[in-house]
Amino acid sequence: MHSPAAAIAWEFRQRHRWGLAAVAGCLMVVAAVKLLFLASGQPIPLESPTQFAMVGVVPLGATSFYLLALFSFGFSGDLAARQSIYPARMFTLPVTSWALAGWPMLYGASAMTILWAAMRLFAPWPPGVAIPVVWPALLGAVALAWTQALTWLPYGLPGLRVVVAILWLTVMDTVVLLALHFEAREPVMLAILAPQVPLAYFVARFAVARARRGDVPDWRGLFVGLGRLADPGRRRERFDSPARAQLWFESRRHGRSLPVLVGLVLPFELALLLAAGDAPVLVFEILLGVLLTPLFMAAFAAATVRKANAGGGDDYGVTPHMATRPLTSAALIAAKLKMAFWSTLTAWVLVLVAIPVALYLTATGPVVIDRVRRIVEAVGTPRAVVFALLVSSALLSSTWKQLVQSLYVGLSGREWAVKASVFLALLFLAVVGPLALWFVEHGAMWTGLWDALPWILATLAGLKLAGAAWVAMRLYEERLVTDRTLVAGTACWLVVVLALHGLLAWLVDTPFIPSYLLLLVAILAIPLLRVSAAPLALAWNRHR
Repeated sequence: MHSPAAAIAWEFRQRHRWGLAAVAGCLMVVAAVKLLFLASGQPIPLESPTQFAMVGVVPLGATSFYLLALFSFGFSGDLAARQSIYPARMFTLPVTSWALAGWPMLYGASAMTILWAAMRLFAPWPPGVAIPVVWPALLGAVALAWTQALTWLPYGLPGLRVVVAILWLTVMDTVVLLALHFEAREPVMLAILAPQVPLAYFVARFAVARARRGDVPDWRGLFVGLGRLADPGRRRERFDSPARAQLWFESRRHGRSLPVLVGLVLPFELALLLAAGDAPVLVFEILLGVLLTPLFMAAFAAATVRKANAGGGDDYGVTPHMATRPLTSAALIAAKLKMAFWSTLTAWVLVLVAIPVALYLTATGPVVIDRVRRIVEAVGTPRAVVFALLVSSALLSSTWKQLVQSLYVGLSGREWAVKASVFLALLFLAVVGPLALWFVEHGAMWTGLWDALPWILATLAGLKLAGAAWVAMRLYEERLVTDRTLVAGTACWLVVVLALHGLLAWLVDTPFIPSYLLLLVAILAIPLLRVSAAPLALAWNRHR
């Protein structure tokens, strides 16, 4: 490398080339949609906020979050740890702490600016909307700068980094939203945002300098008594088995991430009920956002759960500590699955306890009770109860699935697989919006899609079952699981699929939807292939 700046630039370009390619592909897809409509001479159908969200907001939000995680080294560190997530290997570069903090912030701010410029130029915006010129790019740069500064700081307590970052970014977003509410002009927005950039840079420089000299405060001694009360599972005696010890280890390292993230976000979301008043639509929109919060946060928690390197480094191989443990690969995966279940259950207990309390304190409970009573009277009590249980089970299982479905990718040890998964996820978010808009505008396409739906679902179900059969054969041949475990796991999966099919057939009692279609939906809904492939992926990584 000719200079430290080039070395830091190579760090982002080489390690995240697939993700950056996906961002470029996302912008190209958005631009292609606009060019197609302009070439056809038809107006871009973005009259409704939903259509604009599909084509503009979703790609912009997804790429912004990705760039924010990339340039703050969020993919390299553990957000819940006390240590700085700034990569320790970069502390050996022959540059000052000013440069170590400044170059990633400069590259990140440039990326945010380019992203906004491209979206403003190429994205299909609704007609009659006054699109701001500069301040959205500055807002992205400020949000990234503060994220970098606050996540690079070392903290005295585990999880405190998440608390401080969310609180500060929430305050900043509130100020911006208030300015927008009062229709502040662009010079006012620039005056609000511009001074924050140098302030965030000084905080980031201080954070990097402190982490570089290994200065990590430890305040855990002040909370020893509270820690024993809050963690009654801590014990000094020996564990009954290596499997129980591994479950304890996984719970201590990853089990708290999801409940902590959900617990931090819930108060701010439920506080919006104060502004909802007696508007049922707004109340239910807020509650829907609250119910989707565990699924959204599980995507962030899964990034650390699936890492083969539990220490939060960039290495994709397993550490000697994991490779030499007296446990099979299946037992190691089982500990992660159990940890994910208890973490999911804890997060949802927080949600289910917080919602009634918030409804009571904000006096919005009668609005919800009245609407629920109407639904029960319309569909009947038995169906309403079964539907509520089905939705609750779906949310719980979807959150757990979000935590564990990418284990087979992260534990495989293949760098190309991990980065390709990020590339495909971003590309999917870029394509799904324009594709949905295309179907909305071409009503005949819906008829064709509905006619082809059984064949599409049957093909997907066949591929899923064929892949699961191949994985089961490999697990059996490599003796990663016992015959009894394979048979019991298959039987349990089949029972759950048939039970879900029976519930769906009872709820959707209509001749327009055939029973076999509901069976295909049940087969695709219950996790099988990706979860069962995790022990195989770990074994490949463990013995390569």
